Amino acid sequence: MAIINVMNVMATDPLVERYLNHLRIEGGLARNTIESYRRDLAKFQSYLAREGVPALERVTSASLRKFLAVLRAAKLSSPSSARCLSAVRGWLRFLRVEQLIEHDPAAGVAVGRPGLRLPRTLSRDEVTALLDLPPQPSLEDARDRTMTEVLYATGLRVTELVKVEAAQVDLAVGCLRVTGKGSKQRLVPMGETARRLLQQYVDDVRPQLLKTRRSRHLFVSRRGGAMSRQGFWKMLKLRARRAGIQHAVSPHVLRHSFATHLLEGGADLRAVQAFLGHANIATTQIYTHVERERLKAVHTRYFPRRAR
Repeated sequence: MAIINVMNVMATDPLVERYLNHLRIEGGLARNTIESYRRDLAKFQSYLAREGVPALERVTSASLRKFLAVLRAAKLSSPSSARCLSAVRGWLRFLRVEQLIEHDPAAGVAVGRPGLRLPRTLSRDEVTALLDLPPQPSLEDARDRTMTEVLYATGLRVTELVKVEAAQVDLAVGCLRVTGKGSKQRLVPMGETARRLLQQYVDDVRPQLLKTRRSRHLFVSRRGGAMSRQGFWKMLKLRARRAGIQHAVSPHVLRHSFATHLLEGGADLRAVQAFLGHANIATTQIYTHVERERLKAVHTRYFPRRAR
């Protein structure tokens, strides 16, 4: 059943825009996060329009449960359904606090806990194949190799990577100052290989790409503009194909691989949280399966009553 067919409703609903402005200003949420809320609330408004619900005062807990059933009938995944319902609940709660509706129909309505989806990662051999591709004689290839190395070495989100400015790089120390979700800044170290490649890029490649132009962005195109998220995504897919990796590789897969490989190597979960820029340790705990496996291996190896 189609549930997204009145997307333009969102552009004209002042109550939705009021809530999104609240999230943007008071919550400090990133633009991409705001747009995700916008899309999820559009699904709800589309549903209300189709059901002929004339006003928010007529929305009941039964309406929300039926909406959830519609999401499931549309074969939306459990995490996506949960996220959508969370956006609707937050909006209705906001309207109740602002006294724009008399009661909160979402109170008591819950979605089933979504199943744990372990992030897909690359093996260490696959990462090596991806990062050690034979170089090609082009400035773009040198830039792309550097970006891929830096992404894996730091675990940045792709948006953070393409938005890094040249002034935010400290090559002497080997770290980047990045702006993450909610406009929060953090320092992220990188390995020596990434630092060396980045030094070569800054000294030789970037000036040739820019020629006489100026740009505040670190990673640039021949036109002087910043590398786009979509452009990096496509480039990474092509490099993965060249490396002989059969399954899909995305920037987020590299980010997950960074975190997983750190934990496998003995890193503390709190340190990984800081590297990834997670505000809450609960977000990082999706990687605790790695921690559990490592602890089991340590126990098996060192416990004095292990099987002989």
